[in-house]
Amino acid sequence: MRRPKFSRLLEVLMNEEPDVIPFYEHAVDLEIIEALTGKPITRMPFGGDDFLKTLVEFYYKLGYDYVPLEIPLNLPLTNVRTARDTAILSREQRTWQDESRGTIENWEDFENYAWPSLEESIDLSSLEKLAKLLPDGMEIVGGVSGGVFEYVSWIMGLVPLSRAIYTDRRLVENMFERIGRMISKIDEEIAKMDRIGVLRMGDDLGYKKGTFIRPQLIRRYVLPWHKRCVEIAHKRGLPFILHSCGNLYKIDETGRSIMDDLVEWVGIDAKHSFEDEIKPVWDVKAEYGERVAILGGVDMDKLARLPTEELRKYVIEVIRRCSPGGGYALGSGNTIANYVKVENYLAMLKIGRKYGKYPK
Repeated sequence: MRRPKFSRLLEVLMNEEPDVIPFYEHAVDLEIIEALTGKPITRMPFGGDDFLKTLVEFYYKLGYDYVPLEIPLNLPLTNVRTARDTAILSREQRTWQDESRGTIENWEDFENYAWPSLEESIDLSSLEKLAKLLPDGMEIVGGVSGGVFEYVSWIMGLVPLSRAIYTDRRLVENMFERIGRMISKIDEEIAKMDRIGVLRMGDDLGYKKGTFIRPQLIRRYVLPWHKRCVEIAHKRGLPFILHSCGNLYKIDETGRSIMDDLVEWVGIDAKHSFEDEIKPVWDVKAEYGERVAILGGVDMDKLARLPTEELRKYVIEVIRRCSPGGGYALGSGNTIANYVKVENYLAMLKIGRKYGKYPK
């Protein structure tokens, strides 16, 4: 078993080469954790002692150098849809935000919404408890569960948000101001907490063809808050990881892409979430690897559907092409979702232990 050594991940985030290539995941679904530990974590209260002990056990035994934990905001939503979960390790019902309608669609909704105070908006006690459970060699990679754009699009619904950009720009501006200020203030508190080794944000900005809203609007409403959160992390001596799905690489009329902005202006230390159909992780590594650490990138479709032997060959190729120059950690392109075959997940880790060395 690989012993935890958090300095490995820190060296990667500084674009250096630790002793071996570390593992990195944004998250592993609870159903996967339950299957591999035999502990009923899906039935444990989030943030309770047994829940956190099981998290630590899982990430420790599988060879990670940290435990990830993100805390959701207390922002009630009425625009939620459900459907039967058909994953391998089904949770019976899967929920997601309804893109066609919002909890807040107009000024009346905004003013009547039960906005919590900063103290009421989040409960950080789980991070405090987790810090006391960590073994030597491990730290927490943590933050708010959800990002600035995500929360605005979840609360408003993507379709009403897109409409409001043209019909009620003041509402849109106030939504981003309210959410961005809330998340950045919470990040200030998280960054001060014991055993926080990395501050991170998950904020999906796009889909396969581009960004959800025009890049100039992302630059105006979203990236300044990302930059603020990066500055909060760096002020405390912490690296900042951004997880963001979507095609962020398209060059627009400014002559640059959103990915360029994230690296050069926002100042993220590492980027996570990659999809071969958009841009294979090794191509991102070749283009940006000297300026930012690249994490994960084993394509979700391949991780979920390839025969295990074919997956092994693919993972070896990812390591071979991403390891030169350092600044790379092995993991999935997104998360270990409950539709991923457990044997493929374990095969990826086994290949990482066998071949995960930086070329000298």
